[in-house]
Amino acid sequence: MNVSTEAIAFDRLVRIMDELREKCPWDKKQTIHTLRSMTIEEMYELAGAITESDFKGIKEEIGDLMLHLLFYAKIGNEQNQFTLEEAINEVCEKLIRRHPHIYGDVEVNNEEDVKQNWEKLKLKEGKTSVLAGVPLSLPAVVKATRLQEKARQVGFEWDNREQVWEKVEEETTELKEAIKSGDNVEIESEFGDLLFSLINYARFLRVDAENALERTNKKFIDRFTRMEQKALQEGKSLSDMSLSEMDAIWTSIKQQNSGT
Repeated sequence: MNVSTEAIAFDRLVRIMDELREKCPWDKKQTIHTLRSMTIEEMYELAGAITESDFKGIKEEIGDLMLHLLFYAKIGNEQNQFTLEEAINEVCEKLIRRHPHIYGDVEVNNEEDVKQNWEKLKLKEGKTSVLAGVPLSLPAVVKATRLQEKARQVGFEWDNREQVWEKVEEETTELKEAIKSGDNVEIESEFGDLLFSLINYARFLRVDAENALERTNKKFIDRFTRMEQKALQEGKSLSDMSLSEMDAIWTSIKQQNSGT
């Protein structure tokens, strides 16, 4: 049987991981807990490359992330918890089990049928709620999106985006009323409701709310740093300028990059 080039490359990485764990002082010391923050960092670096459609960066980051996954598998094996083979076979079996329209006799008409079947199968596997699979540690915007997507699979969803926008307007009114009351707890609650509704509206627009916000963050960083540079060219610092002076520079920069 011919071995694929992918399998050869994967085996090479596994062997390198084994050697590093055995011979490198730094790799020897790592635990699942010391690796955790670094893995999160690698995930964010991958997410950043995806946002920029940077395929060179994506290639590099998936390699780094794959190394981390092998590291966890290596530690799991050392502690007699599980093997890499078991982890891979488990996800293979899960994929086969949750795709009966491919590996069984279930018929589906579209993507939505697939998603609904997926959630039903997970409940049969012992999940107590369709929301149970959403990690508690997800960033809030991502978590809100995933919660809404999960609820959608059982029919808990608005019919159209006009209805969702009405909800946004309703939540905006409630926030304004909370602000008038001066109750900070209520203000925070209503502000959260408004954000949740806006994220829901983003879904109906087929916009990734997390990615949209990150693009705006990057745009703000670019414009603000250019504003700082412009001020320096004029022999000033932002802290010595009035808001109207800074706004004039900001508007100029914004016009230079109209549409970004």
